[in-house]
Amino acid sequence: QVQLVESGGGLVQPGGSLKLSCTVSGITLHYYAIGWFRQVPGKEREGVSCDSTLDHSTYYADSVKGRFTISRDNGKNAAYLEMNSLQPEDTAIYYCAADPSRPPQAMCYTPVLVPDGYWGQGTQVTVSS
Repeated sequence: QVQLVESGGGLVQPGGSLKLSCTVSGITLHYYAIGWFRQVPGKEREGVSCDSTLDHSTYYADSVKGRFTISRDNGKNAAYLEMNSLQPEDTAIYYCAADPSRPPQAMCYTPVLVPDGYWGQGTQVTVSS
């Protein structure tokens, strides 16, 4: 059984920072692309950042480039999203996902192709003063 669990969300003031974690079980993360996505009510799920160790490639959405950093610790089977200079428009539920066969850019561009079993439950990030 594949399981991904996000943690680290919460309330932060504009300009603040937050680090999300994604712990993964049931797969060896080294061989999978990992992605962070976010979604607000009434909007499509948006790819924030995706990364592949095997492809040596990382993708960031323009809206977060320079502010967010994706990383992973394959030895711990975990991934992270460091978020800096947070703004209210970053408020969303943040999800992590794993993809066994697609490169990071394709993964982030088309989250609907990630199977349901490879998603975490999400963690709420709220940016407000």
